[in-house]
Amino acid sequence: MVTLIDNNAVPALRHPEKRNRPESAVLRKPEWLRVKAPGSEGYNQTRKIVKDNGLVTVCEEAACPNIGECWSQKHATMMIMGDTCTRACAFCNVKTGLPGPLDTGEPERVALAVQQMGLSHVVITSVDRDDLVDGGGEHFAQVVRAIRAAAPATTIEILTPDFLRKDGAAEQVIDAQPDVFNHNLETVPRLYLKIRPGARYYHSLRLLERVKERDPSQFTKSGLMVGLGETKEEVMQMMDDMRSAGIDFITIGQYLQPTRRHAPIDRYVEPAEFKAYEAIARAKGFLMVSASPLTRSSHHAGEDFARLKAARAAKAAATSAQR
Repeated sequence: MVTLIDNNAVPALRHPEKRNRPESAVLRKPEWLRVKAPGSEGYNQTRKIVKDNGLVTVCEEAACPNIGECWSQKHATMMIMGDTCTRACAFCNVKTGLPGPLDTGEPERVALAVQQMGLSHVVITSVDRDDLVDGGGEHFAQVVRAIRAAAPATTIEILTPDFLRKDGAAEQVIDAQPDVFNHNLETVPRLYLKIRPGARYYHSLRLLERVKERDPSQFTKSGLMVGLGETKEEVMQMMDDMRSAGIDFITIGQYLQPTRRHAPIDRYVEPAEFKAYEAIARAKGFLMVSASPLTRSSHHAGEDFARLKAARAAKAAATSAQR
């Protein structure tokens, strides 16, 4: 049975393998990063639906700052395949360890929750499951198919692991035909060994390129965090890499240090710098850009998907008019 985890109840168990890491000072948050504490009626209703269906959400597991806003609107990002990740990324608040077996009833429960919330657009993500032969690719596909059956009008966005060394896994997910295939690159290549040691930058980039090769109709999306020590030049090079892979949608948000045991914040990037990144990304040809201190992969995902479709249609019309 998949259960919700109270992030504050068992802090010592969330990253058992990180207990001996030196603690770092947490910088004081600037005013533009302060959000209201959750507690609205809509928030409580969403929490009840999630709890009643025995589901895990990345909103809670990753301590997302936007949980109050999203849940008050009955938007929640489901995290499938358990609450325990086989990776130990330095930025992530999801606990690390050996996960349990897959819950075969999860796809139907996720689909039921989507139906109960009346979602027009849903985001499904997961922990990394390096312990599984296919990295959980078929389970992801089953969840997509279950949602299609229960809520055929709902558009589906997936945020997947990298399926590193899992031949054929990505193709299983692509062939389930989600509307948006998202995989976050997270940070610039130079910082991978420190921030995302279990992943490989060019493998992740290639994963998104393969989506476009196999199904050009699917939108691809990727995101990165800033404030980890990257330079502006490295961010712009990363944008070029993404465009070379055909990525449609880029998200850029401020890294927030979950605990003192996680990677320290190098700096808080000011809102004006995010606006500059947005302008540069649009000039480089992304169909959709979301860049702000509180931007997260699934924040405003439904509204952004509508804009993404409109941008593709406008681009197609402009191309046709030039012929």
